[in-house]
Amino acid sequence: MQYALAILAGLIVGVVFSAIKLPLPAPPTLVGVLGIVGIYLGYQLYEAIVGLF
Repeated sequence: MQYALAILAGLIVGVVFSAIKLPLPAPPTLVGVLGIVGIYLGYQLYEAIVGLF
């Protein structure tokens, strides 16, 4: 359910930003989105490593 709400919120923000002619508050390409995913995964990896010690 959280995934659906996150996508819905993103769609609403995208429509609002487009309607008032603002640039997107996120990278406009798949490469940029994958960079954000990488940052998140790196954060999770660090937390897992710290949790081991």
